[in-house]
Amino acid sequence: MKRPLTLELLALPKEVPVVRHAVREHLGGPCAEVQLCVTEILGNVIRHLGEGTPVTVRIRGADGGRTRVEVSDPDPLALPVLLEATGEDESGRGLALLDAVSVRWGVLRGGDGKTVWCELAEA
Repeated sequence: MKRPLTLELLALPKEVPVVRHAVREHLGGPCAEVQLCVTEILGNVIRHLGEGTPVTVRIRGADGGRTRVEVSDPDPLALPVLLEATGEDESGRGLALLDAVSVRWGVLRGGDGKTVWCELAEA
């Protein structure tokens, strides 16, 4: 992978397609799983921390030819939780999707925020 992509923005619904487009441009072609992961993590920020939360999105290479997606936000306490949604639930599947398509994922917490990350196998 070439140089990392870093985007600093406010987490707003209108920014989600802009970020997906920037990721596709950066990776140079179809990258549905990477776009899905970015969308789900960014959507969680919007839903759980609120619209307008400042975030940093990073896409970079990782060990073994993997692609690493990172979304950092300023709240170290609001942690993502992997839920098992039922057929009746209208939400709660985002992290399950991320878990299904990624090789691994997790959260790095610091005093000034957290980073939710995942790594995807090379396409």
